Amino acid sequence: EQMLYEVSDPQAYFVPDVRDAALGHHEMFGSGPFFVADNIPLRASVHRGGSRLLDHSSAYGQWGTVMIEFVQQNTPGPSAFHDIYPEGSGRYGFHHVALFVDDVDAECADYLRQGFETAFRAEMNDGFVYAFVDTVSRYGHMIELYAPLPQLTGFYDMVADAAKSFKGGDVIQTIAFE
Repeated sequence: EQMLYEVSDPQAYFVPDVRDAALGHHEMFGSGPFFVADNIPLRASVHRGGSRLLDHSSAYGQWGTVMIEFVQQNTPGPSAFHDIYPEGSGRYGFHHVALFVDDVDAECADYLRQGFETAFRAEMNDGFVYAFVDTVSRYGHMIELYAPLPQLTGFYDMVADAAKSFKGGDVIQTIAFE
């Protein structure tokens, strides 16, 4: 059975500081503006089968037709980010691409049948669910899965529209996820 997906564009990089990364990307490529969410709240999260809280921040910006996300981990400990870039190694880089799927858990089960484990599954306070599937052995990065819910697609549209009308000014804009 062949799985078909709709690519949702985002390409994400694990970085030590999302604001510095966003400003550097803007300076080099003219991307942005970037919308930064600090300490993104999660109602529940599981890393490699065990419940584990993750405190992270992300910066989202548009670069042409591609959304760029920069992610930093704010607390120490195991995570899907440290699975690729070990804690304390000083290494950072490309982490995942994101795909829209109808059912995150069903897709994770399909990936597992193909030999790719779910590295991380999280539920945000509004019920939004996402997961990282460990496809590093095949692609060198993880794949993030989530459903194209209105709150997400609306956010992506807002980021893309902001880039189209961006004429300079504040490259970094702080936002909050509830």
